[in-house]
Amino acid sequence: MFKIKAIKRLRYIGIIEGVSSLLLFFVAMPLKYFFGLPEFVSVVGMVHGILFTLYIVLLIQSAMVLKRSLGWIAKCFVASVFPFGPFIIEPGLRREQRALMQETNN
Repeated sequence: MFKIKAIKRLRYIGIIEGVSSLLLFFVAMPLKYFFGLPEFVSVVGMVHGILFTLYIVLLIQSAMVLKRSLGWIAKCFVASVFPFGPFIIEPGLRREQRALMQETNN
């Protein structure tokens, strides 16, 4: 049961972190550089930084609970660095969660 919660948390924070990344790059930064409004970058950037840190903590926790390889950790970490990365690996994490749920039910 804890395995399912761990991967579910990782999935959800990954999506939220990905959205914050997109907001930072495609909303806050254009507001700063095209309209001279740097405040948005400060706020969105801080929120994104907190979410990224939380994602890394949950990634490490999930890897330990699920006993995943360094390759799996590296894949998830690299995905978190790129703006669309969390959305690319999310279906795989969802499949892993479903597999864990089926194991629990059997």
